This record gives sequence, C-alpha cells and structure tokens, in this order.
Amino acid sequence: MKKTMLAASILLASTCSLSLSTMVNAHNHENTALQTAVTSDFRQAKNSARDQYRHPEQTLNFFDIKPSDTVIELWPGGGWYAEILAPYLAKEGHYIAGNFDTHPADEKARNSYRPKVGKKFEAWLKENKAKVGGATTVTFEPPTYYSMGDENSADAVLTFRNLHNWAMKGYLEPVFASAYKVLKPGGTFGIVEHRGEPDMDAKTGYMDQASVIKLAEKAGFSLVASSEVNANPKDSKDYPKGVWTLPPRLALEDQDKQKYLAIGESDRMTLKFVKK
Repeated sequence: MKKTMLAASILLASTCSLSLSTMVNAHNHENTALQTAVTSDFRQAKNSARDQYRHPEQTLNFFDIKPSDTVIELWPGGGWYAEILAPYLAKEGHYIAGNFDTHPADEKARNSYRPKVGKKFEAWLKENKAKVGGATTVTFEPPTYYSMGDENSADAVLTFRNLHNWAMKGYLEPVFASAYKVLKPGGTFGIVEHRGEPDMDAKTGYMDQASVIKLAEKAGFSLVASSEVNANPKDSKDYPKGVWTLPPRLALEDQDKQKYLAIGESDRMTLKFVKK
C-alpha cells in the first residue's frame, strides 16, 4: 500500500513538474517571439527610435498578447504597432487592422487624410505579405462603421492613443460597446491613451483616466490592471496646441523645440480590461 501511494505521489509530482515546465517553455517562447518582432530590422528605424517612449515589448506583455491570438488593432494609422504585431501573429495567430474607410461615399472625403492613410496601410500589408502572413483589415469608421467582426471572435482589441478622436465626436461609448461585442469571453481590451486631468477637453488630445475606466465598465468590461510603463511625469499637459505640442508632432515647429523634446512624448495611461 505504501509503495503504491509512493508511486502515485512520484507520478503526480512528475506530472506537475512537466506541466509547469511546459507552461514556462510556452511563456519563454512568447517572450522570445515578441522580443524578436520588436528588435527586427523589418521595423522602420524612425519607429524603433520611439520605443523609449512607447515601450512596445513591455506594453504587449502587459496586455498578455500571445502569438496564437486573434488581435484587432483599431486605427493603426501609419502602422507603428502593426510592424510588430503583424509579424508576431503571422504564423499562429491573426492580425486584423480596424482601418479607416478607404472609399467614403462623400466625394470630398475621398481626398482627405484618413482614406489616403488607409490606402497606404492596405498597400503596405500587400507588399509585406511574406512577413505579415494572413493579416487583414476591416473598415472601422464611426459613425458609419462600428463592427469589428463576428461576435466573440477576437482574443484582444487594442487601441493606441485614439480615444480622444472618438470622444471629440461623441463616438466613444459605441466604440467600447463594439469592442465588447467582438471579443471572446475573457478577451482583452487594451488601451494606451494620453492621460490628462479630470477637467480637460478631449480636444487637447488628453483623456481623464477615471472617466475612461468608468465608461469601459459601463460597456461591461472589468479593469484587470493598470500600468505606469508609459507614464511621463515631465508632461505638464498645459501646452498651446495640446498634446500635439510635444513630439513626435511638435506642432509649434521650432518654437521652444528643445524644451518639448526634453519633455518627450506624452504621459500615458495603460489599461487592461477583460470581457466578463
């Protein structure tokens, strides 16, 4: 009886050890793959130079983005994060860009900033198919296009410095609702946004963190954690042209340029929510 119990104990310990080893190896694989994507020369040098402010490896680790995930990035713009995420997800996962409407119905809008950037991004995906694999786009342009895909189909929805754009137009609540709908139960809604004071207007580019959390919770999300990885205590948030006074925009051009370069990019909230 004692020998049987001992053998069972050894077998259980061995099984637990193997399971733990498998989990550790999987985690190390994810970290190595992400680090490879971040340090890859596939990225433009001008984008890599901004890692000191945007901390992509730490941010994506905080959001727990795995290589096998289906990830939707809202408004990738010039593709700063897409250069990392699309190759990272190419083999096992799926990168989906919630892109601008590249063919708006309004004729005047067709020649505006967003369609041009959207078309350029789509061309970039096609040109780099060998690197980004099956990466795709979905038109995401509030208030006309809110849907991000099939319900309960994504592991994560990420947005970087976009909330103020939707808040200025009154679209933020339906954007959050759409993100909730597309995510699988337990899926991650990851937000990085310029962090302002409670009384600041979204037109400054800054958002109040407490208000963002409250709105996400209203949509059904639970706040799992917040990170200070993208914080910047030098950011006083009281500039002539809002957050765009700071780099990389430098809206005042040469006026006090060194002062704003010394401050660096904005102070940012980094929030991880999950779908209940």
